[in-house]
Amino acid sequence: MILLSALFFITAIIYSSVGFGGGSTYLALLLVWNIPYTIFPAISLLCNIAVVSGNAFNYIRSGHFNIRLLAPYLVGSIPLAYIGGSLAIEKDIFQILLFLVLLFAGILLLINFKSYDDNESTYKNISNYIAVIIGSILGFVSGVVGIGGGIFLSPILFLLKAGKPRDIATSASLFILINSVSGLIGQIQKNNTLIELQNYWFLFLCVIIGGQIGNFLNLKILPAKMLALLTALLVIFVALRMGLKIF
Repeated sequence: MILLSALFFITAIIYSSVGFGGGSTYLALLLVWNIPYTIFPAISLLCNIAVVSGNAFNYIRSGHFNIRLLAPYLVGSIPLAYIGGSLAIEKDIFQILLFLVLLFAGILLLINFKSYDDNESTYKNISNYIAVIIGSILGFVSGVVGIGGGIFLSPILFLLKAGKPRDIATSASLFILINSVSGLIGQIQKNNTLIELQNYWFLFLCVIIGGQIGNFLNLKILPAKMLALLTALLVIFVALRMGLKIF
């Protein structure tokens, strides 16, 4: 478990550097390590919560919280994340869904990584109806697979030119945090895994520390564009490795 812990630590650093939790890669790693299928979505979601809690706090403290940008997406996502998390899915179907989610998210992030250092002064107002629909879809997918959904929301908001880079990163972090809580409740009620989660405390400790390091790199040191590119390449790499294993 030492290697797995190290990989969780590195994943948390990389993902948190652009405001994400790392849930998609945690899932892939747990799958490779043959962790029981019924427990690892809950592990991934709890790791997400541990990482993005610090991210969200630091972003908000830095003055980048835009409630008008985030609220309609949450309205759609919160109930659907819970519903998705409570659904029972066969392992083979889950693996294929996770592969597709990773591949699509990586490509979407790769297309938009340059936007993380975008300094445009004009942004578009997105219809609340469209935002709720987008949030609902992302929430459901997130709950089913066991991720927070911010890895989709962030590139989508950049594509729509919906806000400033830091505001989008903050929104993605809070979106992941709240959806992860909602999805985790559904996962725990479905499989009653709360007691088993205690056996993986070392993974949670690793991602808490890694998350704080990654957030420091984002806010203080490295360009967000470089970090976003690194994250996109990591997601695509993990997806391709998963694809080779599945197919």
